[in-house]
This record gives sequence, structure tokens and C-alpha cells, in this order.
Amino acid sequence: MTHDHDLELRPTAAQITAALNPPPGRNGGDLVVETLAGLGATTVFGLPGQHALGMFDALRRSDLRYIGLRVENNAGFAADAYGRITGEAAPLLLSTGPGALTSLAALQEARAASAPVLAISSQIPTAGLGGGRHGYLHELPDQSASFRGVVKSVHTVRSQSQIPSAIAEAWKSALTAPHGPVWVEIPQDVLLSPTLLPVVTAVDATPEDLVPRPELTAVAADLLSRAARPAIIAGGGVVRADASKKLRQLAEKLQAPVVTTPGGKGAFPWTHPLSLQSWLEDRHTTDFLEDADVVLVVGSGLGELSSNYHTFAPRGRVIQIEADLGKLESNHPALGIHADAWHAVQALLETVTERTDPTAAERVRGVLEKVRERIAAQELTLEQGVLESVRRALPATSPSFWDMTILAYWAWSAFDAKGPNHLHSAQGAGGLGYGFPAALGAAAADPTRPVLAVSGDGGALYSVAELATARQYDLNVTWLIVDDGGYGILREYMTDAFGEATATELTRPDYVALAESFGVPGVRTSPETLESDLAKALGEPGPSVVVLHAVLRMFAATHLG
Repeated sequence: MTHDHDLELRPTAAQITAALNPPPGRNGGDLVVETLAGLGATTVFGLPGQHALGMFDALRRSDLRYIGLRVENNAGFAADAYGRITGEAAPLLLSTGPGALTSLAALQEARAASAPVLAISSQIPTAGLGGGRHGYLHELPDQSASFRGVVKSVHTVRSQSQIPSAIAEAWKSALTAPHGPVWVEIPQDVLLSPTLLPVVTAVDATPEDLVPRPELTAVAADLLSRAARPAIIAGGGVVRADASKKLRQLAEKLQAPVVTTPGGKGAFPWTHPLSLQSWLEDRHTTDFLEDADVVLVVGSGLGELSSNYHTFAPRGRVIQIEADLGKLESNHPALGIHADAWHAVQALLETVTERTDPTAAERVRGVLEKVRERIAAQELTLEQGVLESVRRALPATSPSFWDMTILAYWAWSAFDAKGPNHLHSAQGAGGLGYGFPAALGAAAADPTRPVLAVSGDGGALYSVAELATARQYDLNVTWLIVDDGGYGILREYMTDAFGEATATELTRPDYVALAESFGVPGVRTSPETLESDLAKALGEPGPSVVVLHAVLRMFAATHLG
């Protein structure tokens, strides 16, 4: 008996001929790049290193576009952003030991933010593996152990025939909800050795859908349909699942106010009558959510930032939809639904009963007015004006990437992203140096629109080397550097806590002159000219730098007293 799938698997005469006569001069590295191309990859990021040269040599025999950054961690941030923008697994090619380890902070951010990154690293030769100390260059006793607690999955290769399957398995892992970074490592000799294996062609690594259990969504739909004061918290999982339109339909059907987390920026329209915007770091919003009799949390683990620093104490029922099993009920008891946001919200849309609530929009306006009054009482016109200037200068369809800096902390709460997948920051793991290299990755993903990067002067020093990358590949990124003379937020924290700051002041370069030395146009701006200077820079193709000298302050926290 012949099955249809048997016919599909049967190779054609042309395929047999090609397999029996592979082109000469290929090595293990070719199997890597052929597999990536077969999976649909078009762009790879990374840095060459001695043990990884087999992969990099193979790149010149492939159609893959290579974008080389100057620091492995920055290459990881670029791959992270490429994955966020495209939804594809972004390949990151690394060398053994120091090169690999330098990417750890970027991979931690990708894991925290569920960004799909396919990191492929070389290893010492197979003769040195097994835990002994052989004295190979870059040798670690167990390299993969350094990554096992950071990435989503680890895949090891010990022979050339394992390469396609290992990479395909890693690709599938990276793109199965929740998305995340994965780690593949291949010994130097396996990459360099000539291969007679046929060219890798079609590779199937389709991720599996993570659908909700119907009995759980039935209970959730009943709770929401009968709620008197439902509310919704929309997290990054909504953006990653492309579920924003579904969420809006559900909120309107339930007449449920929606607040977005920092990772969920843009998941719900900013000016919608039911939008509480993103003011999670405000007691008025926290009180509103605590007063809800049913809170639907979609795509968020309700971590530190999303719970107003764990001061949120819901009095009603919580329904939590989350693709990351470890985050389910990790902070609050809930009806936990382990599912991708799109499938779960769709299931709720099909089963909830439409509600009417003429007071919902009025209650939302009341909360936002209280928030505005609280901020207005703190004389923060400079900070608000700077953020508004950035918003007006940035095209509505352009993505922005924010480092860990005071202006970014303002943006988490007060910036209208103008749409899902438009605003990204390093708030997942909270490391410095994310903004500019991530923006470069986004510009590589979509060169049709300008990209904005925002850093403080402290974070900028982590990534100034990537001005060379921006110029070399002519990437369309405008980098706004807010120079306040040091680690501004740490200065503020320490002054508040201890009366004075220590180790926060920095000697900095002239960022405009530095940019120009790389052939990148730079301009000094002021709060008064920021909007026009930034708009002009964003409107011109290629990289540019805008430097704003300003000392910004944070709005007062509501979780401390």
C-alpha cells in the first residue's frame, strides 16, 4: 500500500543526481549555511573567530547576507531585534570561549523578552572534549553549561551528519511559543573537515501551535461574561503572537479597560476609549486593577515592572494566558491557561457573551486624569517635553529601540508606540547597551523605514564601536544620545537612598566628533530644537547621531510608600 506522504518523500531524478554529485570544496560550515538557507534564513549576524572560520568561509559560497558587528554582545542584540521585527529566528554566528561568552547578556535579554535567536557557536576540536584540560585555545571545561541556564534549549553536534538535524531542531525550538534564544555548538574540526554529504535542501522545522485547553477557556469565558468590572493587562505575548487585533475585539466585546505592560507597548490603541495606556507604575492604575472583579492577563508573567514592583494585590479572580509555562501563576494564583495569546484570545472571542458597560470609558478617563494630575504636580515639563518631541519627530510606522536610560523609563509609561511591535527596550533583563545595536538589527530587517535608537551617555559607551557597523552597511538608524554626565538613573537612586551618589559620574567623548570620525553625521541639539533636529536626521538615509545634553528626572514612584 502506498501512502501520499510516501510519494512526497520520494526524491526526484534531479534530486538524486544532485545528491550523488555534490559540488567540490565544501566543508562542515557549508552544511550549516545550507541548513539555514533551507530553513528560510536570509540574514545572519556575528563575528568571526579562529574556531568558527569554517562557517564564515562557507558564507561566501551562499546567498546569505552577513552583517558583522564589532562586539559579540552587540551582535546578539542586533539578532534579538531582527527576530522581534520579523518573527523569524535570527542566526548569530559566534566563535568559541571568549567570543561565545561575550554574547551571554544579549541572550539573557532575548530569553527574557522571548526573542527568537539561533546562536551557533564553534567548539574546540572533538579531541579536546570530555571535560579534561587539554590546553586548546578558548577551551572551557563545558561551554554549553555556561548557556544552559540562559537560553531556551542547547543542541550539541559531534559529527557532520548531525548538523542539519541539530540546527533544524534548534530553529523549531526558537520559534515555538514562547519564542526564545537557542544554542548550537559545533567543534572546529567538524566545521573545517571536507564533506561529501549532499547539499542540504528542504528542511522542515515547523513550530507547533500552542493551543489552549477548551475546558479552561470555557471557564474563563464564563467568568468574563458574568464580570461586573473586568479589566485586561496586555503583555509582550500579545505583540509576539500578533494578537493585538483579536485583543481589541475582545476588549470591546467585554467593555473591559486595557493597560499594556512595557513589553506589551502598542498591543492596544493608545487613544482608545478603553485604553488605560501603560501607566502600570502608578498607584491609581494599580488601584483600578485591584478593584476589578475579573482581571484577564494576556501574555505577561506579572513581573516586577508589570505589577508596580509587586504591589499589585488583586482582590478579584485572575485569568492568566501565558505561553511560558514557568510564568504561569508564578506571582499570583490564577486560572492559568498555557497557550499562545492568539489562539487563547480567539477561543475567548468565540465563547464570551457581549457585555454593555456605559461607565467603562468614563472610569478610564478618571484614572488617566488622576495620573496626569499626579505627574503635573511634580514640575516635570522638561521630561514631558523631550518625550513629546521624540514622539512628534518619529514617523508613526517607525520602530524605536530604547536602552536602560531615564527617557526609556518614561517611555514605558508615557510613550504612544503607535502600534504593536514598534517600541522595544531592554526591560526584559535590564542590561545596558541594547538600544543602538538592536536598532541596527531592526534596520537590517526592514530598510524601508528609519529606525530610532535612544541611549544615555553611559549606555552609549557600550556600543560606540557599532558606529563602524552602521557606516559599513549604511543602516538607516538615527541614534539619540541623552548625555547627562553619567549613569543618571543610578545617580538619582543613590542620592535618594544614601544622600549622595558614588561611581556614577563618567568622562565621555564628544559624541558628535566621535560619530563624524566614523563618517556618521552628528548634531548637537537642545530641548527646544530636538524635534526639528531629530526629524531631519530621521528623514535622511543612512546612520546619524543626535546628542542632547540634558539632566532628566524620573517621576516619583508610587510603590515606595
